Amino acid sequence: MTDSAAVAAPAAGVTATTATTAGPASSSGPASSSGPASSSGPASSSGPASFVLRARHVLTMGAAGHVRDGAVAVVDGRIAAVDGYAAIAARFADLPVVGDGGGIITPGFVSCHGHFSEGLVTGIGETHTLWEWFVHVVEPIEAHLTRDMAYVGTLLKATEMALSGVTTVGDMFCSAPGTPPITPGIVDALDVVGVRGDVSFGPADFPHGYPVDRIVAEHHALAHAAAASRRTRFRVGLATVPSSSDALLAATRSLLAETDRLHVHLHEVREEVTASRTSRGASSIEVAARAGLLDAQTVAAHCVWLSDDDVALLRRHAVAVAHCPVSNMILASGVCQVPRLLREAVPVGLGVDGAASNDSQDMLETVKAAALLQKVHHQQADVLTAPAVLRMATLGGARALGLDDTVGSLDVGKAADLVLFAEASPSMAFVHDPYQAVVYCAGTRDIAGVWVDGERIVADARILTADIPAILPRARELAVELATRAGLASELAASPTRPPACPEG
Repeated sequence: MTDSAAVAAPAAGVTATTATTAGPASSSGPASSSGPASSSGPASSSGPASFVLRARHVLTMGAAGHVRDGAVAVVDGRIAAVDGYAAIAARFADLPVVGDGGGIITPGFVSCHGHFSEGLVTGIGETHTLWEWFVHVVEPIEAHLTRDMAYVGTLLKATEMALSGVTTVGDMFCSAPGTPPITPGIVDALDVVGVRGDVSFGPADFPHGYPVDRIVAEHHALAHAAAASRRTRFRVGLATVPSSSDALLAATRSLLAETDRLHVHLHEVREEVTASRTSRGASSIEVAARAGLLDAQTVAAHCVWLSDDDVALLRRHAVAVAHCPVSNMILASGVCQVPRLLREAVPVGLGVDGAASNDSQDMLETVKAAALLQKVHHQQADVLTAPAVLRMATLGGARALGLDDTVGSLDVGKAADLVLFAEASPSMAFVHDPYQAVVYCAGTRDIAGVWVDGERIVADARILTADIPAILPRARELAVELATRAGLASELAASPTRPPACPEG
């Protein structure tokens, strides 16, 4: 099977299913003569959905704040009103109601940094720091990816994100430039899952010397694929400044004249800062600013090791930071200065990061880790509160991607990207503070529904848009093929035989 044939349609064994517009009848309350008839809505989506979503708590992260016994009215896939349920029921009496009045509604989560290029590689290299991990795991993988691998890996990991409440994904696909191009496979998969995408190709031409014209061709192929997608848009990407030649920096600046959006790693580890200062006499942030890259609407992943001058440059150029706490901990990279960045008006969102550095793509795990990491690092319990973290996961991420006019909060006119948390599991049997319940208590088991543009893609912790069991055999085949091509046998063999790192006792 050639790469192009593999993704002309969903990969072998994968069937896309039609997303429902509202939800199963089991999540609806009884019909009431005093309000809208409660139902699950139409069985399938033939266009933008219209319904009322009801819950005990509505956390809008926007103008309406926290609405108790509230509801969100969705008309043609957009938010038409947010208010108490009684007011919504009277105003939208003709719309079906989803929800029995319990649970919590939030905006859809925004993961603003990750790597679908790592979708078939998890659970490898946990004893490596970033640069060791890159040399031994990621770099070999990137050289052997195919478009079919991009499609299948993205299908799995975008589904995992959706099941944890993610409705918008910012991704940087890192690979060698392909012939034919590889990256359109991620757009195909995102279209199946139904989440919103902000996608980029993250190239590096050092030390491998990939021709810049091939890198530019991969950018253009991804941009073309995204332009044909309903919910995915293109962003220019750059892996890191130290791994980019002057020619690649110049080509990136030229690409930004076509698409004024940039996704880049900046200051993830101390070694990056040292390498940049050694080779170019300035930090990566300073080099990027001088090259004109930060004049674009920029999301910068990590930003862990920052000087005062670096923070000032981020603020001056309105650069948004994608904080990835789980991968930063796994790779022992350091702790992002999130409280300081927020105080200095630098936008901060959250990212799950790649499947090879996080291993999980569970956004709820990332949300909780973001709160806990700052508390233990600063030894200050109130340094980053649950409302602040939830804001980073929603409106903060939307602002980081420049999408806050469309998603990120439950404000009238925005897209109906919604998450409904149920009160049905032991961890969510009762809710004292809904913000703390979402950040610290909730798991994927508690997600009763996820909607994008009013179309339901998750119901009762099940993905509705793709047949994941059907793709698993193919995914396993490709994962083994990729690991074999990349020569990761030694990494895989070392894991079960190495002695424990800590003494038993």
